Amino acid sequence: MAQSRKSLISLEDTPYYHCISRCVRRSYLCGYDAKNDVSYEHRKSWVEKRLLFLGSIFAIDICAYAVMSNHVHIVLCVDKKAACSWSTDNVLVQWHKMHKGTLLTRKYLKGESVSESELKTIQNTAEIYRRRLHDISWFMRNLNEYIARKANAEDDCTGRFWEGRFRSQALLTEKALLSCMAYVDLNPVRAKAATNLHDSLHTSINRRLRHIAKSKRVKELIPFKTTATINPSRTINFSLTDYCALLNSSIEMMSDNSSDSKVIKLNKRLTKLGINQGKWLQMITTFEDTFSFAAGDRESMELFKKSTNRKRIAKLESAASCLGG
Repeated sequence: MAQSRKSLISLEDTPYYHCISRCVRRSYLCGYDAKNDVSYEHRKSWVEKRLLFLGSIFAIDICAYAVMSNHVHIVLCVDKKAACSWSTDNVLVQWHKMHKGTLLTRKYLKGESVSESELKTIQNTAEIYRRRLHDISWFMRNLNEYIARKANAEDDCTGRFWEGRFRSQALLTEKALLSCMAYVDLNPVRAKAATNLHDSLHTSINRRLRHIAKSKRVKELIPFKTTATINPSRTINFSLTDYCALLNSSIEMMSDNSSDSKVIKLNKRLTKLGINQGKWLQMITTFEDTFSFAAGDRESMELFKKSTNRKRIAKLESAASCLGG
């Protein structure tokens, strides 16, 4: 039975969510159609570009993403506080970067005079837009509908492009967030579409590494913690250097030629995180199946169950086994 989005999202428990959208046409989202000898690889750039654009519009940060041949993974962080701090003008400007708005909002942004009643209507409309601009469903809608229309136009066809609604998983602890990000960034390696992070095209880790090589900051992605971090509340509480080392060690462990020294290095990194090596490998290879609608330790899962008014929460024991409790 499909779950209502309200029962899947609880910003009181966590701002972090793993979202997955799958294509009904299997390999025809961005892959290669061997039957007709047609490549759709160029569509990965469409998805990546649109995703990063939306990250600059919404009060939602992008932590990680991977654009695969028939599905897309995204780890998002909702910044409701930022959206609530925006002025009416800020909200309207942001919304108009994606949509036309209304006659009144367009009139207002042009600087034309409006009556008191019209201003009230504009302000009420802005509040609707404000709520949408920190809503994951609206974020995913603006991503998926845009790509579907563009792909359908290219294929000269109509009809459903995505598999119904996107799936979401609440990430309730730092361990859950980090392991999910690793799962997402390692998608191409796990699918044998790449052998290392630099070959993992159309992923967040690849984008971060390319910007580092050019001594540039990745503006579109939430930053990792550094000694020069200005806003520590809007960062991943882990250094990018340690994260890359963890991913590289994980790649070695997923291969058949991992040495004892590499196992020891991975174990040391995981010990600092308080995660067992076997559970880590389970999470970075089967995260979607290991957890249901939420991932966290037992305490955070119980709180999430209460916040979302659930009688029970699936895979609680599996989550507690991996993440504690």
